[in-house]
Amino acid sequence: MTVLSPAMFPDRFEDEDHLEDFMSTPSQALIDDMKKIEGDLIILGVGGKMGVTLARLAKRAAPDKRVVGVARFSEPGLQEKLNGWGVETIAADLTDRDQVEALPKLPNVIYMAGKKFGTDGNEHFTWAMNTYVPALVAQAYKGSRIVLFSTILVYPNASTLRQGCTEDVSTNAMPGEYANSCVGRERIFQHFSVVNGTPMLAFRLCYSQDMRYGVFSEVATKIHRGEPVDLSAGHVNAMWQGDCNSQAIRCLLHCTSPSQGLNISGPESVSIHALATSIAKRMGKPVTFIGEEVPSICLVNGGRGADLFGYPMVPMERVVTWISDWVSRDMTNWNKPCHYDTLNGVY
Repeated sequence: MTVLSPAMFPDRFEDEDHLEDFMSTPSQALIDDMKKIEGDLIILGVGGKMGVTLARLAKRAAPDKRVVGVARFSEPGLQEKLNGWGVETIAADLTDRDQVEALPKLPNVIYMAGKKFGTDGNEHFTWAMNTYVPALVAQAYKGSRIVLFSTILVYPNASTLRQGCTEDVSTNAMPGEYANSCVGRERIFQHFSVVNGTPMLAFRLCYSQDMRYGVFSEVATKIHRGEPVDLSAGHVNAMWQGDCNSQAIRCLLHCTSPSQGLNISGPESVSIHALATSIAKRMGKPVTFIGEEVPSICLVNGGRGADLFGYPMVPMERVVTWISDWVSRDMTNWNKPCHYDTLNGVY
């Protein structure tokens, strides 16, 4: 079995196949933890930006385990792609109680379903996806361990002069329907964790970096196009997507009842000004800025996650190099902005 190590880090990614193969190569730490996780794994909402590589990563880390991915699978060819990697797929609508009940009740669940973008004007569906569906899943899988994907937007703003919110800060969400529905998602799961004794963990992620989307990609794309970079949200948390996926799976060993939250991000925050300057230098392009940094934004302290899992394997400097090269070559861009610079809570 191929095991991820720094010696394997490429200078660049030739194409999407190269990228996804690298991103889904397991570390020895993940392989070891998968041996400790009893039973098979089902991933609900596998069709999103992170789910596909997470499912492949899990299967490669534990080839003998059953890995099942559930989604609507509206993207042509996605089911076949996952099946080709040994991941079983089930097409299902998680808003339908009967379809949720019919899913295989495996002992380990990673819950990735949710609604963020397009919330404005469609608030009712956002709340249904982020609170009603969790209730269906929590009841159906009350005998399993559940890692539920969440967000740092469950926290209030924090000063950019400090390290950000720790897990001990009360979830007092940012403004807007989406952020508040995410608090609702955590509370619904927490309720059923208490009443059913289901071990769970809220995986509060911020921000996953891929070549095809993410904060670094957005900044690089603006520089490549000659557009100014807005400094209003002057700092972000960030982590390579492969590290995010690995830690999500490993969190199955840290579920508790009642459920608790865990911040998942690079241990240090990243300055947008410094990031843009570094990318521009690598690209050999000028960079211009607009806006002034606001004194408080949504930032977290990722120290507890780093204490559990160690520092991310892929350093941010390497990610900056990869993304600068990828964008410079006009490679695939999913055009799915993460809205890290949205300050009014409207998505």
